[in-house]
Amino acid sequence: MNDSQGPENPSTRAGNGLPLRTLGRTGAVVTQLGYGSMGLRGPRTWGVRVVDEPSAEAFLHSVLDAGINFIDTSPDYGLAEERIGCYLSGRRDEFLIATKCGCVYTQHADHLEIDHVWQREVIERNLQTSLRRLRTDVIDLLQFHGGDAQTLQRNGLIDLLLGFRQRGLIRWLGVSSKLPMLPDLIALDVFDTFQIPFSCLAPEHDLMLRQVADSGAGVIIRGGVAQGGPDAEIQRPALNAVWQQAGLDDLLPAGTSRAEFLLRYTLSHPACQTTIVGTCNPQHLQENIAATKAGPLPPELIRQTRRRLQQRCGLE
Repeated sequence: MNDSQGPENPSTRAGNGLPLRTLGRTGAVVTQLGYGSMGLRGPRTWGVRVVDEPSAEAFLHSVLDAGINFIDTSPDYGLAEERIGCYLSGRRDEFLIATKCGCVYTQHADHLEIDHVWQREVIERNLQTSLRRLRTDVIDLLQFHGGDAQTLQRNGLIDLLLGFRQRGLIRWLGVSSKLPMLPDLIALDVFDTFQIPFSCLAPEHDLMLRQVADSGAGVIIRGGVAQGGPDAEIQRPALNAVWQQAGLDDLLPAGTSRAEFLLRYTLSHPACQTTIVGTCNPQHLQENIAATKAGPLPPELIRQTRRRLQQRCGLE
């Protein structure tokens, strides 16, 4: 195992053009574009896109070669943790690793069955399995994969993670959640980070993002590209319908794709410290990197987008 604890001074890589942000009270400097590894889950899980081992190895190295220094994963994501550990353990000082707990999974012949269970033995098993798979002695960020404040407190699970931190097994504790659980979780004032869904097509967590940032905790956005569009592996017809109803194609600058527009809108959010975007397609990765380097959308374009979403879809 590698006992490195992630990048000590990632700001030295600002020359790659990716914007950097401080991840709340953790003090870690992260690339505003993070990588979500679900696309590297492997066969016999779900979906139709399967990445073989040589492609997974090459893809993960291309993530780090681009300067991305925040990788999100989970025990739920099939082979993702094992692949990260196998192919990137020799570069452990170049990235922060965030994984999750509360995960119970059963591998069947043709699919992966997933559940979330809030018991001490599950959390402890998740941590030990993740440390082994990721080939590291410390998890930078361990996040509850859901859960509500009352259950996590009643079952002693927050204290359990605090104990992991005291023992040096994790650096920070976080939670991946959404409404209506978020207000109570924020009120606990124990989490270093919150992972929250948001995009211009699904903006209902806008105020929650701002509240988390104001509290001093780190903000990780998931779903920042909204998984919309005809090329998405997992289709979200409701989100596609929002795009069409708002007529957002009319606002696309020349040469800008829907995915670039959505990502740059998310990056424009003042609370966006990092947004994890998942893909297993090298071309899509390069497009995401280029969109991030292009920076936030112009303020007037953001205002027009918000106005259309509010007037035509009742959003924002």
